Amino acid sequence: MSLTFSPTTKHTVAVIATVEEWSSMKSLLQESSGDKHHQVTFSSLVSHQVCDLMVHGHSISLHYADLKQDMSDEDITNAIEGCFKSCTGGIGTFLLLIQGGHYTKRERRMVEILQAHFGPEALNYLVILSLEDGKVVDTLDDSLLDLINICNGRYCRMTSTCAGEKMKVLLEVIDHMLAENCVSGFTEAMLVEAWNRSSEVLAMKILRRKVQEAEEKEQTFKQLVQEHEQRRAREIQEFKAKHAEEREKEATEEEQHETKRESLEEAVKSHMATMQLQMSPTNDEETKAMSVILLGLSGSGKTSALNLILERASNQYSVNESSHESPRSTLACERKEVSAAGKRLILVDTPELWDEDGAENLELVKDCLALSLPGPHVFLLVLQVGRFTQGESDMLGQLQKIFGREFAEHTIVLFVGLDGHQHRPQRINDYVTGAHPSLQDLLQKCGSRYFELNIAKPQNALIYSQVKDLLSGMNKLVASFGGRSCSVRRFSKQELQDRKKVIQGRREGVLEVNCLLGES
Repeated sequence: MSLTFSPTTKHTVAVIATVEEWSSMKSLLQESSGDKHHQVTFSSLVSHQVCDLMVHGHSISLHYADLKQDMSDEDITNAIEGCFKSCTGGIGTFLLLIQGGHYTKRERRMVEILQAHFGPEALNYLVILSLEDGKVVDTLDDSLLDLINICNGRYCRMTSTCAGEKMKVLLEVIDHMLAENCVSGFTEAMLVEAWNRSSEVLAMKILRRKVQEAEEKEQTFKQLVQEHEQRRAREIQEFKAKHAEEREKEATEEEQHETKRESLEEAVKSHMATMQLQMSPTNDEETKAMSVILLGLSGSGKTSALNLILERASNQYSVNESSHESPRSTLACERKEVSAAGKRLILVDTPELWDEDGAENLELVKDCLALSLPGPHVFLLVLQVGRFTQGESDMLGQLQKIFGREFAEHTIVLFVGLDGHQHRPQRINDYVTGAHPSLQDLLQKCGSRYFELNIAKPQNALIYSQVKDLLSGMNKLVASFGGRSCSVRRFSKQELQDRKKVIQGRREGVLEVNCLLGES
């Protein structure tokens, strides 16, 4: 390759290098300055160092600004720009110095700054010079190879033994580079254009950054709002749970208070009733009466049991077995009395007090309570031996709803036997021991008070002892309450007495009609 420019053409080159690399190049140039074809002159221009070379009659001026290691990007940019602007009076190019083929981070940083400030076109005017007066790498770095490729292979090497010749080669490379770029070199107009583009790019970057920051702020705000809403939802949920817990606690306390109040009222009423009994004359008829209400499902044997109790309590004994055949179903409440051991025994027979849907028949409830006055003292819950259905299992709960809390405390369970064909009937205790858990639970709630009555064979002599045991058990139960009847607070005593008068009046009217019909 030969030089294409005339000897009068001056090349001005802005050198991009570290202080150490510039010092190394100066040493190489000084060592070769004795050659007649190679003349070197060093000088200073303001803050820049200048090296003027004459190589085979061609002039080249190298301008260098100290690029120290601790300089910021802005300081490096200003230094390179100042160095470039000092290159007046010639065609401007750039020279990157590296040491022994090593392309370090510092050099890469300076190339990046060159591109950022002077634009990508600056690499079209860049030549790479490797100073090889020391250790030289065997293989060039990939990043250096990429840079050489971008610079169209403009890579030169210089050693101390042939610095002059290498400078000639460098000039030839520069000449070829300028020929490719229409001999113009890198001008200040290009720099201004790069600045404008850089400003636009910078403005776009700033705009993008602001948009990104706005989006990030919006996202952060949305996240904060979401977190706030979630926290608020949790607080509301916790508040609701706490409020519900407090309400539940208040309801529990209120229920406990109500239970205590009811218990206290019942205790006061019980005490007053006991005191009233103690203060009443001993010959009062009411104190000598024991009122019993028979309860149970239809067909359980209530009426048969009632008739048998009446007979045995009054010491009657029927030898006619047919007289104790199963009676018709009871449709209304009936009251029967008998004198037993100097005491009036009042027995009230009842039909079922609720319909198929479990709704109570209020009229029947009032009737049985009215007919049981001055009681009721005892509730006789009649169950068949060998039969315990779901309806009978639910019966205790239904009766407690009808007659109140004290119902189970005043209740005796009466097991009746309807099967007269058993030669050896099962003992009632054995039957209870092997009974269904629901039946055992019912008995436990009724204080485990139960008796048996074999109504299938009423003529049997054992019936007398069974009735006697039952009457004794009822007397003990009444005595345990001091003779006080069960308190059913849903109806007043006056209301029940008025109801009793209505029932008696109705029955007297029926008897009178029957009497008149008989006379006619």
